[in-house]
Amino acid sequence: MITLERQSLLSREISAAESRPSWLHALQVVAKEFGYAHATLMRVPHPGDNLLVSVIVESTVSIRFIREFDQRLLLPHCPVLTRIAGTMMPQCWSLDYDNSANPYPEAMDTLMREFGIINGVVVPINSLSGDRHLLRFDGDCPTPGQALLNEIGMIALHAFDVYDRMRRAEMIAPRTLTKRELEVIRWTSQGKTSAEIGQILSLSDHTINAYMNNAIHKLDCVNRTQLVAKSIRLKLIN
Repeated sequence: MITLERQSLLSREISAAESRPSWLHALQVVAKEFGYAHATLMRVPHPGDNLLVSVIVESTVSIRFIREFDQRLLLPHCPVLTRIAGTMMPQCWSLDYDNSANPYPEAMDTLMREFGIINGVVVPINSLSGDRHLLRFDGDCPTPGQALLNEIGMIALHAFDVYDRMRRAEMIAPRTLTKRELEVIRWTSQGKTSAEIGQILSLSDHTINAYMNNAIHKLDCVNRTQLVAKSIRLKLIN
C-alpha cells in the first residue's frame, strides 16, 4: 500500500474512535499493519517509579508479562527509557542488535524473549499539559527504515492527539466502584487469578469475574491490564 494512502486510512480509523477501548483497538490495528504485536501508551516514569503497571496508560500487552516484569522490579533498569530521555525523535530498539554501553539486564532480556517482545519503536510525545508520554509498538519484526519510522511517528502523534482530546473531554468522574470491586482489583494488581481471589474472598470464580467485568465497564476499560493501570492512575488502589 502506498505510504500516504496507508497513513490516511489508519489516521481515519484512529479519528473514528469514540472511547478509549475503541482507540486502543485502532492502535492495535496500526501495530499489526507495521508488523508489531502490541501497542502501548505510557507516561515517562518519574524518579522513584519502580512498577510498569503504574506508568502504563493503555496497552495490549498481557497482564502476565506486566506482572512478571514488575515482580523483578525491572522498570528502573530499562535501557530504552534512558536512551529516549533527551530526545523527541522516534527511536528503534532491539534485543538482538544492542551494542550500547547500557545493555538489557539478563532477566529483562529473558522475559521479553519469552513473550515475543524482541524489538520495537518508541515515539516520545508531550501533551498540551506538558506531561511526557511514550507511544510504543513492540513485537518481533524487521527494524523499520527511516521512511517507515517517520510514518510510524506521524501516526503516533495523531493517535496521541486523538487520545488527549478524548481524555480532556472526560468531564464526568468515573462511576463509583463498590468496596468488593475494589478488593478484586487490588488482588488482581498483586497477581492473583480469579480462582485465587475467589478462595481469598470465599466467592466463586463466576462472582469474581462478574465484579471484574462490572469494574471494567465502569472505568471504560477493555481488559484487566487497563483496569489495574487506570485504577492506580486514579488512585483508587495503591
